[in-house]
Amino acid sequence: MEIYLPIAEQSMNVFVLLGLGAAAGLLAGMFGVGGGFLATPLLIFVGIPPAVAVASQANQVIANSVSSLQVHWRRGNVDLRMGMVLLLGGIFGSSAGVWLFTYLKRIGQIDFVIAVLYVIMLSTIGLLMLVESLSTYVKRRRNPGAPRGKLHTHYLVHRLPLKLRFYKSKLYISALLPLGLGVLIGILSAILGVGGGFVLVPAMIYLLGMPTAVVIGTSNFQILFVAANVTFLQATTNGTVDVVLALLLILGGVVGAPIGSRLAAKLPGVVLRGLMSILILAVAVELLTELLRTPSLPFSLGIREVQP
Repeated sequence: MEIYLPIAEQSMNVFVLLGLGAAAGLLAGMFGVGGGFLATPLLIFVGIPPAVAVASQANQVIANSVSSLQVHWRRGNVDLRMGMVLLLGGIFGSSAGVWLFTYLKRIGQIDFVIAVLYVIMLSTIGLLMLVESLSTYVKRRRNPGAPRGKLHTHYLVHRLPLKLRFYKSKLYISALLPLGLGVLIGILSAILGVGGGFVLVPAMIYLLGMPTAVVIGTSNFQILFVAANVTFLQATTNGTVDVVLALLLILGGVVGAPIGSRLAAKLPGVVLRGLMSILILAVAVELLTELLRTPSLPFSLGIREVQP
């Protein structure tokens, strides 16, 4: 069953797109991340133009964040002050990221840049997660009763000025830290179509020192509004948001997320992280293969915008 995607300007199988949305939802349920960092490359694999895949995938990030934020808000697990500081940086970063996206699209390099950044990002994250999960598994096998290491260490950056007290997180740190982190996540969200939770959540725990109980809700608060800003700017500036594609991804995600949650409850955390790292590395290898593969045609015709 084919459906025409007006912005992507092509027909795609409905069940393939629903399956990709379900896969992203499955990841969200299993690993507590938006799934955009894997769903966007998968969309590219099935033939969706990278620029459209990035902009449209941000809509699913919004849907996932809304449902998760409602749960954590009711439980009181959202540090609103921290979320606002992160959001301030995120709005600035995402706006700058969309500007950069527009420039790269104008000079005809956006597809290449998206692919290269995904290879670098996924390879780095996948290797780090694989090493961490394997070392944790080995340590627990040798000494199951060993105490867990410290989650948070005070670095030199914690001596920065403009300190604020974040009562919900029980922190007194420089506002420049979460502000800079928000900028980074905003740029990632704009250029790669990801929520950034796979970077933001570990950084909030290990760098900022936030309690794990409030991390997920606070990160969802920031990701929700940053993804909404990215979607609005991409639609108005570049016209790359395909509503039909976004709706199919969201519908698939609604089905996949509960299944992922049930699977996560049955598997140990170290096993989940190991499986996720293998999946990430597999996608990175496939993207790298696509970049290095000799094109079927020795040349291609493209349109480049001519400046007046």
